[in-house]
Amino acid sequence: MKERLRRADEAERRPPNFAARRAALGLMLGAAFLSVVGASFYRQVLEHEFLKNEGEKRFLREREIAARRGMVTDRNGEPLAISTSMSTVWADPQRLAGHMEAVPSLAAALEVPPESLQARLDTYIRDDKRFMFLRRRVEPQSADAVAAVIDQYGLSGIDMDTEYRRFYPGGEMFGQVVGFTNVDDAGQEGIELVYNDWLNATPGKRRVIQDGRGRVLEEVEQIRPPTHGRDLALSLDRRLQFLAYRELKRAVAEHRAVSGSAVLMDAHSGEVLAMVNQPSFNPNAGRTEPVEARRNRALTDVFEPGSTIKPLVLAAALESGRIHPNTPVDTSPGFLTVGRNRVRDIRNFGRLTATGVITKSSNVGVVKIAQQMEPALLWKTLQQVGFGRPTAVQFPGERSGYLPHYDGWSQFEHATVAFGYGLNVTTLQLAQAYAVLANDGLLRPASLLRVDAVPAGQRVFSAQTAHQVRRMMETVVSNTGTARRAAVAGYRVAGKTGTSKKATGQGYVQGKYQSVFAGLAPVDRPRFVMVVMIDEPRGKDYYGGIVAAPTFATVMQAALRLYNVPPDDPAGKLLLASAHGRAEQ
Repeated sequence: MKERLRRADEAERRPPNFAARRAALGLMLGAAFLSVVGASFYRQVLEHEFLKNEGEKRFLREREIAARRGMVTDRNGEPLAISTSMSTVWADPQRLAGHMEAVPSLAAALEVPPESLQARLDTYIRDDKRFMFLRRRVEPQSADAVAAVIDQYGLSGIDMDTEYRRFYPGGEMFGQVVGFTNVDDAGQEGIELVYNDWLNATPGKRRVIQDGRGRVLEEVEQIRPPTHGRDLALSLDRRLQFLAYRELKRAVAEHRAVSGSAVLMDAHSGEVLAMVNQPSFNPNAGRTEPVEARRNRALTDVFEPGSTIKPLVLAAALESGRIHPNTPVDTSPGFLTVGRNRVRDIRNFGRLTATGVITKSSNVGVVKIAQQMEPALLWKTLQQVGFGRPTAVQFPGERSGYLPHYDGWSQFEHATVAFGYGLNVTTLQLAQAYAVLANDGLLRPASLLRVDAVPAGQRVFSAQTAHQVRRMMETVVSNTGTARRAAVAGYRVAGKTGTSKKATGQGYVQGKYQSVFAGLAPVDRPRFVMVVMIDEPRGKDYYGGIVAAPTFATVMQAALRLYNVPPDDPAGKLLLASAHGRAEQ
């Protein structure tokens, strides 16, 4: 009885719900234990791979290994486009958000306006982006300054990678031929664009360990080695390119011309040794120049060849057997009526030989010779030397020129084609056509790449015809010809002047001309062919023999001597028109 009373008394003294509380506490402890066990199981078993990957993202990362774009060189291995290693600075904007006090110092190191950098960061942070380039391809001193700022402020989320920047040692002299790349090192113009796949590099990959700031601590392994781009050797000779550019620029400035272009070719191989234009641009500078300054006018601009076509017309007539170099041609009274139109010479040359027609550049004489040939024969000859179709250089923007089919020729169109009107060509096309005459009648494709094995070529004229035409053209560069200023001391030079009225969409413009000289040397065994075209000279002179021929002479002389071509006229003897120009009376 006493025991029951004691227990009842203890029960009355206990706090209410003690048993319930003890039971609840036990349940809570059990639930917590199960939660810990469950979470541990979930993370260590079910989420193992996920958490492992997240950890590796922070400490084990894959990074690119920069690869170098292929080098472009001239024919002698001199660099025209090279890639130099630079540092590119990038950041995680979200991790940089807590260090805005460092932005002014960072901007100074990067050499960018601080307000511009701040605005870009604000935009990336607002858009929740995790990557941005702070500046690509910075100079070494800028990269060192950025590293100092990172250490000074203890910045995280900023790092530097190696990239390559394209540099063009030849500057504006080669700009329109070599072209340029964009910020991602992809070709945008010229050779850089045409051979982008050849020059292009493929970056490698490596696995690295990095710290919390994103800095590389250790390289774990190389996943894929970098593949550097392949080098490319052009046909250009840097020495001749520099000289041709200087002389063309001088001529354009002297005659206050709108533009100009010049092409120097190896007559035997078809290689282009120099291709220059005015105006030009510097590919090393930012893209602020006018778009037309990037145009390779030697390939993209067309013009009517004028009298430079006459040697090709006479070559067709010689090849067909209709004339020989001394065939008499009466050009009196200095004009010729064709249909309802009239063909004129600058004066009455009277009775000439076929050679004299070239010497004096007689429109009447060449039309009379052309009229002896069917239109189909003349058209075929011009088509075979490369007119009316692109050359083989495969340059972006190259024009094919215009050679109307003979089916649509009227009598007057037949006549105008004979003295170089009614069709148009590029500077390179005209040089390639003259190379046929220089190469004993063989057409070899023009090339902007160095040629190791000379192609066989396609026969257009016989060697005899080509030799005869060269001798006829030699009289042009004589005391009585139209291009005495094209003469080169110690060498026999053959060529032809051309001065044509400039055509526009509204027809021919009075007082605007295109001045051309095309020639080759030495005469008997030609090594080089060159064409100079000056567009719209605005000085007192506009004839091709005065405006374009001197540039030819200076560059041709340098080419002959640089390549050790033996002189073939050491006494400086010039052919006289009395020997070849006028017919026997």
